Amino acid sequence: MKNRYVPEPIDTSDVEVGAEVLAVAELLAENTHEVWAKGRADEGWVYGEKLDREKKIHPLLVPYSELPDSEKEYDRRTSIETLKLLIKLGVKIGND
Repeated sequence: MKNRYVPEPIDTSDVEVGAEVLAVAELLAENTHEVWAKGRADEGWVYGEKLDREKKIHPLLVPYSELPDSEKEYDRRTSIETLKLLIKLGVKIGND
């Protein structure tokens, strides 16, 4: 069964989120990038235009606001799905 992994995330398609949750998701996405970037920096990685794993150079070691939209969208999707799962599991998010 090697290489036969089939991802099966919990289905959150029935969870609707409003503007407040989307705002939290954006903050979570930005913080996720900050945590990732700090981890890389702590390991000695630095910014550079081209990825070089040997020299620990990474083009995404920039503030979240400077990330390409595709990278922001990846972080947003992950954050939204995480929040939707929490909501589905009964965790209250927001001021309700």
